[in-house]
Amino acid sequence: MTESTAEKNITVNRKARHEYFILQTYEAGIVLVGSEVKALRQNKANLVDAFAMLTNNEVWLMNANISVYDQASINNHDPLRKRKLLLKKSEIRKLNKAVSEKGNTLIPLRMYFKDGLAKVELAIATGKKQYDKREDIAKRDLNREMQRKFK
Repeated sequence: MTESTAEKNITVNRKARHEYFILQTYEAGIVLVGSEVKALRQNKANLVDAFAMLTNNEVWLMNANISVYDQASINNHDPLRKRKLLLKKSEIRKLNKAVSEKGNTLIPLRMYFKDGLAKVELAIATGKKQYDKREDIAKRDLNREMQRKFK
């Protein structure tokens, strides 16, 4: 990511980096309705249980919760609807190949605005075993301890 483009994080899936090994990331656009964009500008989104799936050479974001926008009256959106992700054909082919391998899945890492457009950072990931998670926690604690000693 370049620093020259303005990015504003909407939400980050913190659980994803704990639960999965991240193999590769992609930036995808997302198809939204007006009330969803307004809700995202108020940071009313949650990616904790979200995942992406490929159907008919299209990528869909499932279970991403974008809360209803209070001022949208009856024209509001369904918070858990599936949303289409916009990627190039070559990227979709790579994702399809990667997901077809055993153990790989597509998960959203974060949602953000880039130059006024909503984007999703999508990752090809493999699930961690319990001992891998414990190992990561031990490394993080060790690093924290080292930082305290050097201060």
